[in-house]
Parts: sequence; structure tokens; C-alpha cells
Amino acid sequence: MQAVCDVISLFVRLESYYAEAVHQQRLLRSTMSFLRALLNDTVIIHPPGFYIIGFQNFPSISFYFIFLAFVYAVTVLFNSVVICVIAFNHCLHTPKFLAVLNLAVIDVILNTCTIPSMIKVFLVKDNFIPFNLCLVQMFIYYAFATLESYALAILAYDRLIAICFPLRQNSINTFGRMCCIVSISWSFALGVVAFSIGIMTQLSFCNSVRVFSYFCDYAPVFRLACNDYTMQWWAASLSAIMLLILPFTFILLSYVSILVTVFRMKSLDSRVKTLATCVEHIILVAVFYIPLLVIFTIGFYLRAINPDQRVLSLSLASCIPPCINPIVYSLKTKEIKIRVLAPIRKNQVGVQRKCCRILK
Repeated sequence: MQAVCDVISLFVRLESYYAEAVHQQRLLRSTMSFLRALLNDTVIIHPPGFYIIGFQNFPSISFYFIFLAFVYAVTVLFNSVVICVIAFNHCLHTPKFLAVLNLAVIDVILNTCTIPSMIKVFLVKDNFIPFNLCLVQMFIYYAFATLESYALAILAYDRLIAICFPLRQNSINTFGRMCCIVSISWSFALGVVAFSIGIMTQLSFCNSVRVFSYFCDYAPVFRLACNDYTMQWWAASLSAIMLLILPFTFILLSYVSILVTVFRMKSLDSRVKTLATCVEHIILVAVFYIPLLVIFTIGFYLRAINPDQRVLSLSLASCIPPCINPIVYSLKTKEIKIRVLAPIRKNQVGVQRKCCRILK
């Protein structure tokens, strides 16, 4: 009987030892999983760089890069003409032409950020970009795409004051006030984009480093992270609202006010002439905002767009507006057109005088 009791007590002890061992093992597993999660959140892994692979699947891509080279040449040439004409003519140092100058500077920098690097990838066959340079390119692109959006809103503000308050235009829209508006737009845009890019350094990239875009694009890069990127997703969403949707909304409201003012005019001829002054700006707004809003909504939120189509559409939507802005808007402005054509007319007059002297 004593032997049976000893065997039972032995089994009870073994069972308690086993239960304690299982408990210790579970505790060890939970501790290890906690440490692993803590390690993933505290140890940041940055790769040497990324590989930009946006255009690898396109047939006849060489023709597209030739087109981009032409777009870049036109962008730099015509915007440089606008910058020089406004900078060296003191009579053009007015609120309106300060806004035009602001747009021209932004156009040159925006296309310089992406097109030369895209052409380099095509010519040299080197699609690697270092990590820090990737962040720099990301910052410049989004900062100046944002500034492009605000520049169009500033031009809408100029039209709003000129049409709705024609008698008080010079007192409301002064040169100093326009300088403040441009400075605030630059400070706000650069600050918001700097914060959004800064939190990208909190991500770890321990898997793929292949970015399916035509540059170091924000969303394709943070989706490569192996830790949580919820903060970056919200930063991208809120930045899009503040930096893209709000200026576009302001432009729409400005044109609603302009239309109300125009339809109050009694003369049909006055209505037509007033609306004609807004046509070029409306074209710029449509060319810039509509493709970006469609691509951003479908690609970022719905993810219902083919990746190849997204890359091609986004590259066109980003590169074309800076190219056509000076052609459609700036160089068609009467004051700039007169000063651009003045040297040509002087040469023509000189040639005509020489011909007359020869004939005499």
C-alpha cells in the first residue's frame, strides 16, 4: 500500500514539474516574441540604396526618353526666358508677375528633379540610387510638386482680386503682400514635406529594395518596409489633402466667385473679355490637377490601376505641366510677349533700314 502511495506522489510531482516546464516554455516564447517585436521597432535597417525599375517592362522605351529629353529642353528654355524677362525688367516687378516668376522657377526645378535621372538610367543602364540621395530626390519632387499646386492657387488669387475687386486691386494685392503669400506657401510646403520624408527614416528595409516607379516615389518606397508603416500612410494621405486638395478647392471657390461677378455684368462683351483672361489659367489647372487626382485616388487608395500604367501616367502628369505652363500662360501674357519680341522687331527694323540704304 505504501508503494502505491509513493508511485502516486511521484506521478503528482512529475505532473507538477511538467506543468511548470510548460509554463516556463510559454513564458520564454512570449518573452522572445516581445523582444523580437521590440527589436524590430527599435533597430532600424537602412539599405545601401534602391533600384528604380519603373520602365523595365515598356516596349520601345527609347522613344519615350527622347520625348522626355525634348520636354525637359522646352521646360528649361521657355521658363528661363520668362525668368530673365521678369527679373531684368523693373516694370514687371508687380504682384502678378511675381506669381508668374514663382511658377517658372518651380517648373524648372520640378522637371530637373526627375527627367535627368530618368534619362541617366536609360543611357547608362544604372538604376541604382543611394538611400540618402533617394530621400533627397523624394523631398525635392514632392516639395516642388506641392509648390506647383500652391503657385496655381496664387495665380487664381490674383485673378480673383483683379476681377472681383478691380477698383481696389492695387491696394489689396500689393507687391509686399504677394511676397508674403509666396513666402508662406514655400515655408508651409517645405515644412510639411520635410516632416513626411523625415519619418521615412524610421522604417526598416530588410526585404526588397526594388522601387516600381520612375523615381524614389513615396508610397512605393514605404510599402517595401518590413515594419509597420501606418504613420507614413497617414502622412501621405494628410499631406495630399493639405498640399493638393486644399489648393484645388481654393481655385474652384475662386472661380465660383469670379463667375458670380461676371454674370452680374450687364454687357455680354465685358463678360466674354473677362472670362477670356482666365482661359489660360484654367487650362493649366486642368492639365496639372485632373491627372494627379485621378492617379492618386485610383492608385493610392483603390489600387485599381495597372502598375505600368501608373508609372507612365504619373510621369507624364508630372513632366508635361512644367513644359506647357510658359507656352500656354506666361509667354502669352501681353507684357512678356512685348518684351520677348522687342529684340526681334529691332533686328527686323535694322535689316529693313539696311535694305533701303542698299536699294538707294
